[in-house]
Amino acid sequence: MWGKVAVWAFLIGVLIALIVGLWQAYNLQNDETPILYSENGAWVGWLLAFLGIIIGLLAILGRGTITKSETPAFLMAGIALLVMNAVFNSMMGFGYGGVGLKPWLGPLLAGISLPLAIFIAPAVAILAIKAIWDIGKSE
Repeated sequence: MWGKVAVWAFLIGVLIALIVGLWQAYNLQNDETPILYSENGAWVGWLLAFLGIIIGLLAILGRGTITKSETPAFLMAGIALLVMNAVFNSMMGFGYGGVGLKPWLGPLLAGISLPLAIFIAPAVAILAIKAIWDIGKSE
């Protein structure tokens, strides 16, 4: 049963992240406030983070979709996604006054990467802590 919960949490999280990301890309393109940066959109970020926590906790309990052998690959992919989010947002000028890749490409990359990063970051953090714990206790 927990395996199905993990699968559904992952699918729902990715779907919500992509829909919100496209909406954010549209808002960024039109110089409007992105949903995750507004007061009313904070609940979407919390929902994505909560789903990521569920995925991470089920994975460390051995009940999720991420097996022990898949953990290193998931951690690398998650770190790459988090770095990608920072780079794309800086290119849009949010972080470091970047170059602003408008029209379309910059807002699309920045808009989609943020919700995906919010969704994946808790699972990456939980699995990274578990991996460090396993390394420390094995000797």
